Amino acid sequence: MMENNKIDETEPRLSVAPTLVDRFGFIKPENSRSAVVTKSAFQLEREERRVRKWRKMIGVGGSDWKHYVRRRPNIVKRRVRKGIPDCLRGLVWQLISGSRDLLLTNPGVYEVTQVVIHVNPADLVVYETSASELDIIRDISRTFPSHVFFQQRHGPGQRSLYNVLKAYSVFDRDVGYVQGMGFIAGLLLLYMSEEDAFWMLVALLKGAVHGPIEGLYLSGLPLVQQYLFQFDHLVKEHLPKLGEHFCQETINPSMYASQWFITVFSYAFPFDLALRIWDVFLYEGIKVVFRVGLALLKSCQDDLVKLPFEDLMHALRNFPKEVTDPDTLLPLAYSIKIEYDFLKEVGQISRRLEELRFKYENVHGKKGLSMLSRGKHKKQLELPGFYFRKQADIQENGEVIQFEEGSHHQKQHLRRHYSRIKTDKHHDLDGEVIQSDGRILTNV
Repeated sequence: MMENNKIDETEPRLSVAPTLVDRFGFIKPENSRSAVVTKSAFQLEREERRVRKWRKMIGVGGSDWKHYVRRRPNIVKRRVRKGIPDCLRGLVWQLISGSRDLLLTNPGVYEVTQVVIHVNPADLVVYETSASELDIIRDISRTFPSHVFFQQRHGPGQRSLYNVLKAYSVFDRDVGYVQGMGFIAGLLLLYMSEEDAFWMLVALLKGAVHGPIEGLYLSGLPLVQQYLFQFDHLVKEHLPKLGEHFCQETINPSMYASQWFITVFSYAFPFDLALRIWDVFLYEGIKVVFRVGLALLKSCQDDLVKLPFEDLMHALRNFPKEVTDPDTLLPLAYSIKIEYDFLKEVGQISRRLEELRFKYENVHGKKGLSMLSRGKHKKQLELPGFYFRKQADIQENGEVIQFEEGSHHQKQHLRRHYSRIKTDKHHDLDGEVIQSDGRILTNV
C-alpha cells in the first residue's frame, strides 16, 4: 500500500508559474515577459553615486534640504529633472511639496479624520461619514489594478487607498472625492505611509508650495476647463499645423488631455515616465504638464496630421512606446520655452499661461480660480474644525469624566468611546457588508 502512495519522481507535476513583476511592482503581461535585464557594474556605480549626492543634499531626515535648495537651486533643479533616486523618492517628494512641514505641525489630524467625532449639545458621540464613501469603494479596484500592492481585493493596498481618500473627503468636503484622485493617492502610497500620502494630497490641492490644484476636482472641474483652454491655445501657437488639423477634424483638448491634468500623467502612461514627470511637477509646478503634453504632440505631429478623426482619437490615447521614453520625451519637453515672469498676485508662473488664464476668465468668469501668492502674504492653509464642547462631560459606567476642550486625552477617550458603539451596516459590496470605516464585517 505504501508503495502505491509514493510519488513518482519522473511524473510531471502541476505547477503555478511565478508572477513576474517589473521593478515598480506591476505584473508583466504574458506577451512581454522577457529575460531579466541585469545592470552593468558601471550602471550600478553611477546609481550609487547619484544616491550619495542626493543623501548629501537631503541630510539626516531632510534636515539640510531647505538650506541646500536656497544655496544651489540650479543644481537641485538639474538633479530633479534627471530623476530622483527611487529609494529616496518618497522622502524627497514630501520635502519639495511642503507636506512634511504640514505633517509635523499638525500631529494627530489624520487619525482624527479616520474617526471624525464631536460632542453635540446632547452629549452624544456622533460618527461623521463621508458622502463619497460609495464612490471611493466602487473605484478602488480600478486604481492600478495590475500592481501587486492594490491587486488583492480588500487587501492592505486597497484598504490604505480607501483610508486616504476617505480622510481627504472628510478633511475637505468642498472637494470630497473625484475619480482621478485615486490614481494620485495610489501613486503616493507606493512611496509613503497613509498619513504621509494624506498630507501630500493636502499640500498639492491646497497649494503649500505652488498654486492650489483643488479646482481640478471641484464641482464642474473649473481648473480643468481653464487648463484645457490654455493648452488649446498653446497647441495652436507651438504646433500651428497640428492645431489647424485638430480644428478641421473638430478635435479639442477635452477629448484627449483631461486625464493628463486630472491625474498628472499617472493614468495610462508608462510608470517610469509618470514618476519622472511627478519629480518635476512637485518641484516646478503645473507647467511641466503643459510642456509634456506639447512634447507628446510634437513627437507625433508628422503622423497625426495625416489621420482622420477616428484614427486620430485612437492615436492620442495610445502613444508609441518610443515616444513615451522619459529620456527622450522629457528633454524635448524642457526645450519648449514658456517664459517665466514674476507676478505678485500668483508668484512665479508662466507669463503666457497667465495671459491665457486672464483671457479664459474674461470669457467664462473667474469661478473661484484665484491662486495663492507666495511669501509672507501667502494664505495659510486652513485645517478642518473638530469641535469638542468645553469641559465635556462623558459618562462611562456611571462615572463622569471631565476633559479640557480639545485636549489629547479628550480626543483619545472619545475615540475609545466610539469604538465600542455598534455602527450601522450601510454598504454592500458584492455580498460583503462594509462598516462605516471600510472594514469588512462578514459575508452575507
